Amino acid sequence: IDMNHYKMFSVCMLALILSACSKTPTLPDPEPNSEVGSGMDGAPASGSRGWETDGLDQGEEFEDDLGNELGMILYFDFDQSELRPEYADLLAKHANRLANNPSLNVRLEGHADERGSREYNIGLGERRAQTVRRMMLLQGASANQISTVSFEEERSATFGSDEGSYQQNRRVEIKYLN
Repeated sequence: IDMNHYKMFSVCMLALILSACSKTPTLPDPEPNSEVGSGMDGAPASGSRGWETDGLDQGEEFEDDLGNELGMILYFDFDQSELRPEYADLLAKHANRLANNPSLNVRLEGHADERGSREYNIGLGERRAQTVRRMMLLQGASANQISTVSFEEERSATFGSDEGSYQQNRRVEIKYLN
């Protein structure tokens, strides 16, 4: 073996060893009971985290009888970020719970279905989460208790290209954190 082949072989082996040592980053798997929303409206609101997942695991989620009793998912109509009237009482109960328990925190996760561009759906998921946040603030929750994130169609509740699947994926999930 001449010197050029030896150098080439050494460089290839070094690259192979280094690539074997690298770790591929992974996103957390969707929770089994999570659902996704549909989206197609504009840009994320200022101060929001958009589609980023940094810091999502800073607090552990918890479920209790009250959370399960109240319901943790609010569904939206196609390409809409307005809250459906049937969720007004449910949202008021969550806001009241936060107002009466200042140590509680929630993460509002906006979702969209697969229709529309990624950017549009991120914006729509964020607008949906911000709508729920504003309603909670108006009803007594504190701003420092509520964070928002948009997953657009990344964490689908169900997979399919039919209206039933789309409806289940247009949502905001309320996640209580410790």
